[in-house]
Amino acid sequence: MKFSDIIFKPHPYAGWKSRTFFPNGFELSVVAGESMYCSPRKNLESPYDYECYEIAVFDSDGEFCTKQFLGDGYADDVLGWQTREEIESLMKTISEHV
Repeated sequence: MKFSDIIFKPHPYAGWKSRTFFPNGFELSVVAGESMYCSPRKNLESPYDYECYEIAVFDSDGEFCTKQFLGDGYADDVLGWQTREEIESLMKTISEHV
């Protein structure tokens, strides 16, 4: 999967949101907007105009499992300021998880 495969919709609190579901039951949330951990922290015209995004990974029960894919140095919570390349790498890791 590529970053360009992510489908964004307007976020109810301004900005942009996406939820990408994987066949193995995991879900990747990618958001951007003035109240999110992204760059720039503004509400832009297009979700593809941001340099970095806020992400989170959820399991099939809807529980945070970000740490499972990023390692012990991370919390099971949202993670801010992720580049497109970092998100694509995470998408690859999630899709290959058994």
